[in-house]
Amino acid sequence: MRILLAAVLVAAGVLVGATVPAVSGLVRDLLASAGWPPPAFTPAARHAEGDGHGHDHGEPAHGEAGKGHAHSGPEGEEDHVRMTPEQVEGQGIGVAKAEAGTLFRHILVPGTITPDADRIARVPARVAGTVSEMRKRLGDDVAKGEIVAVLDSREVADAKSEYLTASVKADLERINFERQQKLLASRSASEAAFQNARAVFLENQLRVDLARQKLSALGLDATEVAAAQKRDEAAPTTSSLRQYELRSPLTGRIVERKVDVGTAVGKEGDPADLYTVADLSTVWIELSVPTSELAKVREGASVTVTPRREGGERHERGKVIFVSPLLNAETRAARVVVALPNAGLSWRPGTYVTAEVEIAQDRVPVRVPKTALQTVDGKRVVFVRTPEGFEKREVGLGRSDDDAFEAASGLEPGEEIAVANSFLLKAELKKSEADHDH
Repeated sequence: MRILLAAVLVAAGVLVGATVPAVSGLVRDLLASAGWPPPAFTPAARHAEGDGHGHDHGEPAHGEAGKGHAHSGPEGEEDHVRMTPEQVEGQGIGVAKAEAGTLFRHILVPGTITPDADRIARVPARVAGTVSEMRKRLGDDVAKGEIVAVLDSREVADAKSEYLTASVKADLERINFERQQKLLASRSASEAAFQNARAVFLENQLRVDLARQKLSALGLDATEVAAAQKRDEAAPTTSSLRQYELRSPLTGRIVERKVDVGTAVGKEGDPADLYTVADLSTVWIELSVPTSELAKVREGASVTVTPRREGGERHERGKVIFVSPLLNAETRAARVVVALPNAGLSWRPGTYVTAEVEIAQDRVPVRVPKTALQTVDGKRVVFVRTPEGFEKREVGLGRSDDDAFEAASGLEPGEEIAVANSFLLKAELKKSEADHDH
């Protein structure tokens, strides 16, 4: 009978407690006196039962729920980094406008430094003789026209003597011709004597011209030869008749010395040159470009050169000056020549280099420096300047070069973005997200 009564009370209590929350306490007391555990009630009943005022002591009151996860700003605030202009400047965050620009595409090819063929010359022994002076050492700097060596030459002595003799005879015959001309005018000489003096004078004048041309062929100046002869007459113990001065054909540096004092030169079997002079202020780079890339290389293209064994730290810009229309039969590659400035003489002929040859220029509506891009949650983003700080903006990337990307979407021309130290904004954004999670 007691069990039946308890069952009835439980059923009634559940039914009434669900509709009249205030009765649930009486039902619990009756069940407890009967030795039954209190029944579970619905969440609505528990909430209503709380403290008699509609609050459950086990849950936070209305208005306090989620207090630890509340956002400090509007929706999307997690994509913003608040920062004052002073903070931007203090952290060295560089800002620039995203604008249209040019992307430069390149290919990498190996190359070898060589002397500029237009800036290298030899000092030849243009006459047969013996080296009497070597005035320059290996490595010395020389100026164009500077005397670098002196030869003792019988051939030169003969050419000078012939010119000097012809000049003296021409002067004498000129005096005789002028005298006969005056005598003819005063009728003191015959026409035949005058014509004979005139013919002899012209003949000797022709011999002077021929002797002068011979000196010129040897690289000698007739005026200087005559002046040297007068100096020799003033100092009988010296003679420059046999001396032949060799001069540098260009300004540069002695890079090769082939003979010593006393060496016979100029004849068959003798050394033909005394020095090699090179102007290394500009050098060439010989590139070997494969046929698959040859059509992309054009004369005038910009080239960036980096040493192959020095970590790539040093580089210089040059220009393509020649693209050969012929292919090497063995390598099936074309010869490409690059002119490279070498003001510090640091690029030595024979050095192996890597050349980055520009092959195209692409104009893009929005060019974004690589320093502006960051990766957040696997997406490429930039930080766009706002009045409050910066906004994280996902961008779609297109073409690229070594320094920048094309922003195909997500960014408009003229918008200001962080282009330096943007990683600080990424770190600040991550820090803010971590604070929100806690």
